[in-house]
Amino acid sequence: MIDTVLFDLDGTLLPLDMDKFIKIYFEEMGRKFYDLIEPKKLASHIWAATEVMVKNIEPRANEEVFMEKFGQLIEGSDLRVFQQRFDEYYDQGFLKVREAVAESPAMQKSVRVLRDKGYQLTIATNPLFPRKAIYRRIEWAGFKPSDFSYVSYYELNHYCKPQIQYYQEVLQAIHKTPEQCLMVGNDVQEDLIAGKLGLETYLITDYLIHRTGEPIQSTYQGTYQDFLKYAEGL
Repeated sequence: MIDTVLFDLDGTLLPLDMDKFIKIYFEEMGRKFYDLIEPKKLASHIWAATEVMVKNIEPRANEEVFMEKFGQLIEGSDLRVFQQRFDEYYDQGFLKVREAVAESPAMQKSVRVLRDKGYQLTIATNPLFPRKAIYRRIEWAGFKPSDFSYVSYYELNHYCKPQIQYYQEVLQAIHKTPEQCLMVGNDVQEDLIAGKLGLETYLITDYLIHRTGEPIQSTYQGTYQDFLKYAEGL
């Protein structure tokens, strides 16, 4: 019996213009690091280190994997200086990306409805960002981090979506079996893979991401408003 709901963040709880988000993200990042590295090279290094982090299936913190690869790419520079700049960026320049996000009243109400019904609620967002960045996006979506019993982020987690190990780690952390959980997300490849473990899945279609032509296999699917009706009917 389902008693726990895992929510993706970007495009699920947080409506998001991804192209605009990425544009602002790297523009502000470039400004923060302008005296250390050329912006295009910085962006290239971040993408490369992120790719290594996403593909990693060893039990190593995502932050460690990312920084190890990034440090190799800036050979000859002091990684500690870059780490400090990254930390400052997420306190300052990152705030500008709020221009690329919105709120979903339907998803806000859905969370309230599920919480009032006694469901355990978690944030199962791809842990590509530091905790402070993910907490900011939770707040921009209209919630508090404390509304959720668990939040994934890159200092904490050891795997990324779409690795199945990511979902295994989350379930272990919240002490739940797959049969107790529903995964709610908008990304066919990253979120619906949870179904392979036995979780029920709900595909949000408003900001649908589907990178291939493969058939979509989810337990449920619908818009933000459809999900609200689903939550109210539980």
